[in-house]
Amino acid sequence: MPRRIPLIPRHLAPRLREALRDTPAVLIHGPRQSGKTTLARMVGEAKGYRYVSFDDEAALAAAKTDPVGFVARLPARSILDEVQRVPEIFTSLKSVIDERRTAGRYILTGSANVLFVPRLADSLAGRMGVLRLHPLSRAEIAGKRPRFLDALFRGRFRTGMSDRLGEELACHVVDGGYPAALARRTPARRRAWYRDYVGAQIQRDVRDLSRLRSFDTLPKLLTLAASHTAQLINVAELAAPFELTRQTIHEHVTLLERIFLLQRLQPWHTNRLSRAVKRPKLHVGDTGFACALLGLDADGLDADRTALGSLLETFVLQELQRQASARPEPVGFFHYRDRDGLEVDIVLEQGHGEVAGVEVKAAATVVPRDLRGLHKLRAAAGSRFTAGVVLYDGSAVIDFGDRIFGVPIRALWEPSR
Repeated sequence: MPRRIPLIPRHLAPRLREALRDTPAVLIHGPRQSGKTTLARMVGEAKGYRYVSFDDEAALAAAKTDPVGFVARLPARSILDEVQRVPEIFTSLKSVIDERRTAGRYILTGSANVLFVPRLADSLAGRMGVLRLHPLSRAEIAGKRPRFLDALFRGRFRTGMSDRLGEELACHVVDGGYPAALARRTPARRRAWYRDYVGAQIQRDVRDLSRLRSFDTLPKLLTLAASHTAQLINVAELAAPFELTRQTIHEHVTLLERIFLLQRLQPWHTNRLSRAVKRPKLHVGDTGFACALLGLDADGLDADRTALGSLLETFVLQELQRQASARPEPVGFFHYRDRDGLEVDIVLEQGHGEVAGVEVKAAATVVPRDLRGLHKLRAAAGSRFTAGVVLYDGSAVIDFGDRIFGVPIRALWEPSR
């Protein structure tokens, strides 16, 4: 039996309520089992919304057979779950919204990124707000309201001490953020859940999105990508184990992106940089299923410092993105690397071009060479630069001057003492 864990408040809930006050339809999209349905029903059913799931074959068939009639029969306020399975209804939703433009008519959820399909996104342009729900952030699991991004864009970190995470760090990376996995009693059962989840999602959602006949390559490709997480994408390396063209591998990666299992992190550049590398980095969508696919438990990951370094970078990126999704001001995420080997793992842009950098280290100390990429980013961003941070598994917030800091990883979700 799974252990029962309390319903964890989602930091995205206030943004959903706010959007429903002035927008006819709001789409919550993100991977399956990330909590979209729970959030939609928690917010919507308290206000009288009726719930319809397109995972129900009868509802799916009715909507596909007669989308106009199906939408016309919906109550004034409806939750439509897994809308990517029935793209036929988007035009009908547009027509009904245009007939009576009332805020908060529909809450939609989708386990595939409908924004990858231009005709779907365009059909509700100006009528639909889009919110991204990630799996649980570490801050949500810990029940904390994080302040890290505020401090990063203010360029001020309060000096203080935190306990080192030590071996606990690998546990967080392996656990990931999916609520159903975290509900399992043992690490072995969580790994089993992740493996089953990946297989089921590929078989189900990719089948809905693609005419791909053979799905055997995708789990193997995802496992290979997990071993390459936080690295510059190299399609030739990803294609090497398979008898497939580079173009086919590129299409497979795009499919896995559409169901939020992979992510390409684009390079950050400016006119001041002439030697920047312009290739994206590849990241898995969650370190929990990545570790499960790679057969890594917490002890194994802690012992393999190379794997820990790469997966920790992805873990930090995910934590920052999950926290940023709840902010009213959009935050863009990039990476920076130049031909001299200087790099910044994560570059963030907010508002009117405010730029910050985050470098990730599994070590317990920060050495001068860890700061070189951040200094280069500060020079390139000029007055737009707010702060650069080396997140490390230490215990002290260190001010290196010129808005460069060393900050314990724990401070991502817990303030220093």
